[in-house]
Amino acid sequence: MELTARQIADALHGTVEGNPDARVTRFAKIENGRPGAISFYANPKYEQYVYTSKASVLLVNSDFTPRQPVEPTLVRVKDAYTAVADLLKFVSAQRRKYRRHRALSTWFCCGVSLRARLGKKVWVGDYVKIGRGTRIGDCGIIHSHVTIGENVTIGHHCIIYPGVVIYPNTEIGDNVILHAGAVIGSDGFGNAPQPDGTWEKIEHLGKVIIGNNVEIGSNTTVDRAEMEATVIGNGVRIDNLCQIAHNVEIGDNTVMAAQTGVAGSAIIGKNCIIAGQVGIVGHIKIADNTVIGAQAGVTRSVRKGGTVIMGSPAFEHDKYLKCYAKFKNSADD
Repeated sequence: MELTARQIADALHGTVEGNPDARVTRFAKIENGRPGAISFYANPKYEQYVYTSKASVLLVNSDFTPRQPVEPTLVRVKDAYTAVADLLKFVSAQRRKYRRHRALSTWFCCGVSLRARLGKKVWVGDYVKIGRGTRIGDCGIIHSHVTIGENVTIGHHCIIYPGVVIYPNTEIGDNVILHAGAVIGSDGFGNAPQPDGTWEKIEHLGKVIIGNNVEIGSNTTVDRAEMEATVIGNGVRIDNLCQIAHNVEIGDNTVMAAQTGVAGSAIIGKNCIIAGQVGIVGHIKIADNTVIGAQAGVTRSVRKGGTVIMGSPAFEHDKYLKCYAKFKNSADD
């Protein structure tokens, strides 16, 4: 992908404020904008990053009035959130347009592409599909009925159990275990509301990055990012039936019990303990070493490391126990 600000404005029916020849080759969140990237600003809570972003192009609403100097070239559109969805769809369509097709007849044996690269002593079970450009490290075990897309990178000594699906462009480190039925890299739940009440799908062009020594349970899903990456840090342990949404970041050595759901763009720190059936809303940050009790609903950021919270909405453990005692006593009366 390489687009100028003028081309972006033309595609989105917007206007350019700044250098119309500014070029971008990738997407980035506004807080991570760097030269050559395009970001967008639609949520007022992120306004501070408008003035610090180094992105080459920034999509903004047409009525946005900066309060400080802005470095990126601005492309003004009616609705920046909808516009970025349209742009992701446009780029995705261009990629598909020039993509080479490989018919099923070109697959051989167990379905390993001739352009895939497998390391030493890799064991591959029945009915496995491995796409072109994929690289798998030494001493891996890939059980039956696994599907691995194109341009996936998998490290050494990994175990992929039956029925796992790994979408294209996923990056997986060493000593990773993916249990049966896990899905890594599917689209996140991104939809933009339309004036007529319908929903427009937001294309997801990002990826999933999984660190070393990670274990992910059966039927757990990790969605790829709209842009950039959903990141699972080193040493993370995720139980069965968990949902990790797009653009989530989970810090090193955090553990998560079954049926926990994490909404988009939440950032979870290192060494956290998250019990079963916890729900975490999007766009919040949870500090390192936080402990979250079972069935908690986390609706706001946890800023102090080592905090223990529970309840729904969740708050400090000691306060929760006092409140629960009063509630229980009043019910008994």
